[in-house]
Amino acid sequence: MAGKKNGAPGLVHIQTSGMEFVRTSGGIEEYRMPGNGLRVLFMEQRTAPVAAVLVTYRVGSRHEGLGLTGATHFLEHLMFKGTARFNKKSGTSIFNVLQRVGALVNATTWFDRTNYYELLPSAYLDLALQIEADRMRNALIDPADMESERTVILNELDRGENEPTRRLHHAVWSAAFQAHPYHHPTIGWRSDVENVRREVLKQFYDTYYWPNNATLSIIGDADRADVLEKVEAFFGGIEASPQTIPQTYTVEPPQYGERRIVLRRPGLLGAIKMAYKSPKGSDPDADALDLLAIVLAWGKNSRLYKALTDAGLTSHVFASNARLRDPGLFTLTAMLAPGKSHAEVEETLRTSLAEIVQEEVSEKELDRARNHMIAQEAFGRDGPFLIAAHLNEAIAVGDWTLFTTYLDRIRGVTSDDLNRVARTYFTDDGLTTGLYVPVTEPLT
Repeated sequence: MAGKKNGAPGLVHIQTSGMEFVRTSGGIEEYRMPGNGLRVLFMEQRTAPVAAVLVTYRVGSRHEGLGLTGATHFLEHLMFKGTARFNKKSGTSIFNVLQRVGALVNATTWFDRTNYYELLPSAYLDLALQIEADRMRNALIDPADMESERTVILNELDRGENEPTRRLHHAVWSAAFQAHPYHHPTIGWRSDVENVRREVLKQFYDTYYWPNNATLSIIGDADRADVLEKVEAFFGGIEASPQTIPQTYTVEPPQYGERRIVLRRPGLLGAIKMAYKSPKGSDPDADALDLLAIVLAWGKNSRLYKALTDAGLTSHVFASNARLRDPGLFTLTAMLAPGKSHAEVEETLRTSLAEIVQEEVSEKELDRARNHMIAQEAFGRDGPFLIAAHLNEAIAVGDWTLFTTYLDRIRGVTSDDLNRVARTYFTDDGLTTGLYVPVTEPLT
């Protein structure tokens, strides 16, 4: 092993025979295992004797075709059921082994990625790495486990169906995207979950779950040289995918005119969701839209709070810019106050958006939004797990340094940028509006 000076002055990056230093940004170092293409992100943080281990696979619901929707989420469940080495029958299930040493362990699935993570005492870092290396290629995907998890997922799907706002969310995304796979809910369509076969899931696993389609993030109380040696020891023997990892290439065609949907479900109070087509997460315009969401709907000084909630029209109003690998949606969600109509709330929403398109955002509004964003980012980077979680989302978008450079980019956004993106994206030709209309009788 030899030390290799690279990047910041005085910083020595360890390069083993099986690991290559790639770059550094914001105190995070990237390495690559040339033998199999695994990317490794490392950040030493000695504030507490804990470490976060998170594996991001560049596969999500966007990679699922018809009949296979929900496959990534289904595999998320099955990859906890174990391998030949870690399994319930032998008393070494993944959950039990990790929780026995005090680990926080879970996984999440989204449009562009899936991740598996552990936050645990740093003395047990080896254990987390062993488990992640093992299930990368050795997941059992047992037929009996698959049937039990199918029931669990269908129950999860039922709970979502019974939450009107979640169902409205899925309905709006499905209406906004007609060709692109963002059309599909991450959990999948019910008939696909009910009918997908074991051999189909196994083929999906064998297509995407490889080191050259993954990034391993290790943040916390750990020594760089020791970490790289352990990664090489546990992951170095895993081969790269024998085939090229398939990439999605469907592009959502232009939208010409507003789309509208109405969802009628049992409930008490209505809701409106207005969703505008937005740029991919790596586009500089996405930074301005992040700030615009705060100007519009964060806190009692925001425009929509004053126009809607303060005026008694809504109980809550939210704005969010989905930063994805491909163009996504900027959404506004308003929960109607008792006795208020969809028409009056929608009219006020449209008026507020028209004002922000026509009038420049003030420096005071921008400063407030920027300061809030900076504070939220500081809170969101407090500890190894939160750093790893933020890296996970940037990896999904396409470049982990989107996380480390975010605050510098936010500081450079101007009020002119906010006004420009409002004019660019808040148009009816990119709008999908969804209304949740509560009904009093159960629907069959």
